[in-house]
Amino acid sequence: MKKEKRLRRHKKIRKVIVGTFQRPRASVFKTNQHIYVQLIDDTEGKTLVSANSLEFKNEKLSNKEKVLKVAEVLYQRAKEKNITSLVFDRGGFSYKGRIKLLAEKLRELGFNF
Repeated sequence: MKKEKRLRRHKKIRKVIVGTFQRPRASVFKTNQHIYVQLIDDTEGKTLVSANSLEFKNEKLSNKEKVLKVAEVLYQRAKEKNITSLVFDRGGFSYKGRIKLLAEKLRELGFNF
């Protein structure tokens, strides 16, 4: 039931948000332990850059620390591909907690959205 509501919200959001090559969509997915972020070009249907907290599996980090590290890794990978602006897609999750922290960190690093 909870998942269905989130997916319904996500569909409503996706009707409005579209990523292009110059301004890709930052799609966010989270679980209780991990967070996944992809920069997607919806015109071609390709993932340009991705990062997730599974890359730091061996390190002892809190969920918030994982979010900050994922944001930094994503920024470095996007910088290599000259991506400076994006459209933030919260994936139907409420804009608070780790989702909000991720968005604020991406803005702080230099993304425009």
